[in-house]
Amino acid sequence: MKLTAEQQAVVAHSKGHARVAAVAGAGKTTTMAARVLHLLANAVPPKRILVLMFNRSARDDFQRRLASMAPAGQVLPDVRTFHSLGHRLTQSLCRWGALAPRRLLSAEWQLERLLRQASLNVLNDAVERRDAALEGDRLEALAHFCGLVKAEMQSANELYERLSYEPDTDYFPAAFDEVERLLQAEGVMTYADLLYRPLQALEADSALRRRVEGFLDHVIIDEYQDINTAQQRLLAVLAGQSADVMAVGDANQCIYEWRGARPDTMLENFTATFGQATDYPLSTTFRHGHALALTANHAIMSNQRRPDQLCLADVNNPETRISVGQGNRLLLDALMDWRAQGRALSDASLLVRSWALSVPFQLVLLQAGIPFRLLREDRFVFRLPLVQALAGYLKLSRRPGLLHDPEQLLLLLSQPTPFVARERLQQLAYQLARDQRWPERHEPVLAALKPLQRRTLKKRWMLLSELPKLSAWPPARLLSHVVETIDAEKTLKRAAARRDKGEEDVRLLDVLIEQAENVQDPDAFIELLERPVENQAGGILISTVHGAKGLEWPLVAVAGVNEEDFPHYSRDNPLNDERLEEERRLFYVAITRAQEQLLILHDGGAHRPSRFIAESAWQDGMRVAGCLAAALPPEAALQVSSPSLVKRYLARLGREDIELAAPQVHEARADYQAEMHYYPGQRLLHAVFGEGEVAAVEGNPSDPVIDVRFAQAGRRRLIARRAPIECLEPPAQPA
Repeated sequence: MKLTAEQQAVVAHSKGHARVAAVAGAGKTTTMAARVLHLLANAVPPKRILVLMFNRSARDDFQRRLASMAPAGQVLPDVRTFHSLGHRLTQSLCRWGALAPRRLLSAEWQLERLLRQASLNVLNDAVERRDAALEGDRLEALAHFCGLVKAEMQSANELYERLSYEPDTDYFPAAFDEVERLLQAEGVMTYADLLYRPLQALEADSALRRRVEGFLDHVIIDEYQDINTAQQRLLAVLAGQSADVMAVGDANQCIYEWRGARPDTMLENFTATFGQATDYPLSTTFRHGHALALTANHAIMSNQRRPDQLCLADVNNPETRISVGQGNRLLLDALMDWRAQGRALSDASLLVRSWALSVPFQLVLLQAGIPFRLLREDRFVFRLPLVQALAGYLKLSRRPGLLHDPEQLLLLLSQPTPFVARERLQQLAYQLARDQRWPERHEPVLAALKPLQRRTLKKRWMLLSELPKLSAWPPARLLSHVVETIDAEKTLKRAAARRDKGEEDVRLLDVLIEQAENVQDPDAFIELLERPVENQAGGILISTVHGAKGLEWPLVAVAGVNEEDFPHYSRDNPLNDERLEEERRLFYVAITRAQEQLLILHDGGAHRPSRFIAESAWQDGMRVAGCLAAALPPEAALQVSSPSLVKRYLARLGREDIELAAPQVHEARADYQAEMHYYPGQRLLHAVFGEGEVAAVEGNPSDPVIDVRFAQAGRRRLIARRAPIECLEPPAQPA
């Protein structure tokens, strides 16, 4: 493969540290492999080179690429993940007596048992909190917290204070300490300990550090923007003062902040850790056409924490068509057309911000008979316990005999969680199925329950007994009644340790009720929710954006691109500037997975289209791409929302012959502004502050206060009707 001038510059880097800013699809794997071969050709011993990849899949892919490019018989250097590097270090430190040998907990159930025991121990004097602490979601959140403490190399108390955990999780720091005690007592460790324990030992002992330093001349790290504090500090120890470090990545694709990654790691933190570095751009993408390259550039432009780098499409790339629309029709039509062209559905992917947003698309694909597969099979709509329970409530209204089925009663009593141990719920379900009445207060089955638990479960039993009388209700009304009666939203939020997890579960309720509104036949809706579907190898892949990182498809649909869904926020969990930038990076990653066709889908109705759609200026991208494909430039100036950005892009292509102009703005008249409907993401022009974007709208809709982020003047709050502002986009009409 012939390398570009930018790639050749990276390969030929002479000495010192280097940062390589690689846009999505820039061929960084090939460039890194060529760099390794260049070092070997210049007599650098293979054992003096270390290549670090983010995960095993990336490592295997790189090893294959390196082997295919290397001369026959060439000895190749070590290619490792951080975990395998930590495992090797741990073994060495154990041999030297610096660490006590421990066995790795490789099975999930082993870690869960440990977390359960730690939770019970620290809540020994708060028995009423134990059942909630043993819920699956709560244990999962505790596991994440323990891992994050080790990734951030921060005390458990400090980390807990910094993050937005729910009040009922205030025992997490103490539970972390108890988990550490149990790990030591049992002589075991987690995957996080593969880095945490060696790093603690090395940073505490300078003599030990000297034993691991000086063995490397070159370290090359892929996806550097995604490494956490522990990984960066361990890397600094291993590199020491002798090794040249080359960090390859893209700060615009830093989407794992919840795992400890930071975009600053690729920016200021690299030089703060290692010292001065030579910067190399890999600006050309070999994945998609000019339309998507321009759309991606616009989409990320509002972020402050980003490299000043444009993504440019290679001249040989396929043209990329971009469509934006509402609802499912655009997706179904695109997939039908795709198959009509003889293309495989396995070449298409549907990406969502969270799994809850995939539910309506799973249902519509089922109804249309279009095969699909999920990156995580446990996220099939009919396998979600909450969905199974809601389908069970609907079934019970149609089939009263289910009140005699103890397993069915157990499911309905346990979802959403009543914070009662499963053994006690099982005893109660079997007694209710047998006696068909609520037990008397003195009966043993209630003796072990707290008053709140008894009230919660009695309310559910009364609802179950009532449901057969409501069989004539349409599904949406019945589900809304169930959700309200059992306080489902409140319960789901309480059960979740993290606010965003509770909000995703509540969103799942909303999605199901919205889908039920389109169905009048309860039996048909029940059948749809219970359809036994398996992954279809030849079907369209459904994945979260996080799961799609590093992948690409000819056809990509990004669904659920609504305000409050993508970017995700709520009244209880508002956006701050940092979170908005993270959400914007996630959107950037989502759209840059496409090669030939990109669909951006919003829901419409009560859900406003996301601000990210307007920010991406996708129509400008399509128009500019059309001009670039034409033999002659347009006769009139092309109106684009950001002439300066597009001008830079065209200059890099040598196409200054295409004339640009800013869009015409609407006159700022008081009567016109009085009719305007402001919304987040709307682009405005202020007579003094310049261009800005509406971040929030507050107060009376007819006379709102708007919070605007200006590119030059920062954040300002304005009384909309009195401010000298003009709208750079056609105003939205009130819903």
